[in-house]
Amino acid sequence: MVLVSVIIGSVSDKELGEKAVSKLREFGVDYEVKILSAHRNPKELAEYLEKSSASIYIAIAGLSAALPGFIAAHTLKPVIGVPKDVKLGGLDSLLSIVQMPHGVPVACVGIDSIENAVLLAIEILSLADRGLEKRLKDYRLNMASSSSRHI
Repeated sequence: MVLVSVIIGSVSDKELGEKAVSKLREFGVDYEVKILSAHRNPKELAEYLEKSSASIYIAIAGLSAALPGFIAAHTLKPVIGVPKDVKLGGLDSLLSIVQMPHGVPVACVGIDSIENAVLLAIEILSLADRGLEKRLKDYRLNMASSSSRHI
């Protein structure tokens, strides 16, 4: 069963999508990746969301960054938006994602911060999965110990 769906708007977002896949595999989380644009494929995207069994969506978006908002408007499941640095240092995308209207929330991580998006998804999933929670704790411990070695 797919737990996390990573949706990218175009092949230009593929690099961040591949980084998401790498981190999801590291944690053993079932996932799928879709290339569906809120602008170019709105009907197909809405149909996909209607049929999807994913528990969480990660949407990578640049420029107007409509993708995360579109997804949030079509599901009650958590949506994590990842603003992509395409123009204006990614600030245009960041502001588009964080300024969602009342009642249609989208979580937002930093510009190009796909790893944080995946870790946030894993935190949410770990609320109901003790094994995943343990892997996340171990990951954090390893991060802390490796960063203290670099001081």
